[in-house]
Amino acid sequence: MSLAAAHDLSIRQLQYVVAVADTLGFHRAAEKCGVSQPTLSSQIQKLEEVLGVQLFERTKQRVLLTKAGEAILHQARRILGDVEDLITAA
Repeated sequence: MSLAAAHDLSIRQLQYVVAVADTLGFHRAAEKCGVSQPTLSSQIQKLEEVLGVQLFERTKQRVLLTKAGEAILHQARRILGDVEDLITAA
């Protein structure tokens, strides 16, 4: 991914990835994040397009992390922790 593409990433999108991974559902994740399910889904899809990988396998019965999703989730949690540290330090 180029540096220019990195500008299309947002902290909110990373929060959505973590929420979906934690709840294993887009509807529950949207409720947890206080947004509509279509909003959350579209932001996850935009992030997948920017990264060029599918983060979640979606079926009508379940949502699972892909291998790429597992790696991205680990990084997202670290980044969000760093953001919390930054806010605390300020």
